[in-house]
Amino acid sequence: MPIRTPVEEMTRVTDANEMSRGQAESERDRAYLLVLAGKNVGEMHRVEGTEMVLGRSSSAEVVLLDDGVSRRHARILQVDGDIVLEDLKSSNGTHVNGEPITTHALRDGDTIRLGSTTILKFSYHDGLDEAFQQQMYEAALRDPLTKAHNRKFFLDRLESELAHCKRTGGLLSLLMFDVDHFKLVNDTYGHVAGDVVLVEIARLTKEMVRVEDVFARYGGEEFCVLCRGIGLQGAGALGERLRAGIASQPFEHDARPIAVTISVGVAACPDVACEDGTALIAAADEALYQAKRCGRNRVLLKQ
Repeated sequence: MPIRTPVEEMTRVTDANEMSRGQAESERDRAYLLVLAGKNVGEMHRVEGTEMVLGRSSSAEVVLLDDGVSRRHARILQVDGDIVLEDLKSSNGTHVNGEPITTHALRDGDTIRLGSTTILKFSYHDGLDEAFQQQMYEAALRDPLTKAHNRKFFLDRLESELAHCKRTGGLLSLLMFDVDHFKLVNDTYGHVAGDVVLVEIARLTKEMVRVEDVFARYGGEEFCVLCRGIGLQGAGALGERLRAGIASQPFEHDARPIAVTISVGVAACPDVACEDGTALIAAADEALYQAKRCGRNRVLLKQ
């Protein structure tokens, strides 16, 4: 085995350090936008391609559900090795680090404000950073048991969807449902069995709703589905599919069958006056209460 001189050893260590630093720098060359404030808080978007549009339009690469954001508010361009942010003549302007901009070459750590409430951070991350941030985002917005969206996410989206409905004159419907005699399930089969039922109901519901629908666990054994562009009758049809699908599903725990049904209440705008999200929730909840009073395992519409 050859013996290295001190100079050769120093050179070898220096080369290794340089390689390590170069590898770290190359791993952190992925540019991202992280939403710090606004309806989409916690989302992380990788900056890719030659152009990315940020705005309220569903056709934008980064969709921001905020009434203060224009449909096509700003865009990100790759220009001569720089990542450049350009305002697209938005109604409320684009600011970087508190200053209004028309175009701006972004640097690591820059904060971007679109409109009045949406704030993003531009930064470089490696794969581990991205995975960690995604886990944090999911933990903040998902129910840990069922993996449905949580109540906070639902309430935030409800207000933004209601504002969109009023602005465009479109339709918006809400289904609220819960498990019939859920306390009896827990008392008879145990709370672990109750959790199994809730997880399976969430799985079945996710398979039956659209990608654009907001499915959330509202609390306890109660769930909700928010549907943009669907009126009362269409939402009622969805409620019936959910009811029938769950009633026909064989639930079991520890090889013991469990009979499970749900009751569903449905309300929609503009069929009911929706001054705010609370009014739509109250209307759907009232229909759910009536479904239970009428014998459970049924769907009732608030008209």
